[in-house]
Amino acid sequence: MKIKILGTGCPKCNETEKRVKEVVKEMSIDATIEHVRDIKKIMEYPIVTTPGLVIEEQVVSAGKVPTKEEITKFISEAQAKK
Repeated sequence: MKIKILGTGCPKCNETEKRVKEVVKEMSIDATIEHVRDIKKIMEYPIVTTPGLVIEEQVVSAGKVPTKEEITKFISEAQAKK
């Protein structure tokens, strides 16, 4: 599973990355987590504000720090689509 955090490195973006890593560890799933900080690459996604959360190339959250519960739900939904 590929997960991307979109953000230039602001505190909210870093908190999103931290929560994603915690959830991935708690769920014991195999995931590649990438923090995309390049503004040009971030602009390739349909988000207006960061942080953005992308799972399997689908934007699932933007403009806020998702809760761990929300992240768990997003990952579970992505797994169900496979």
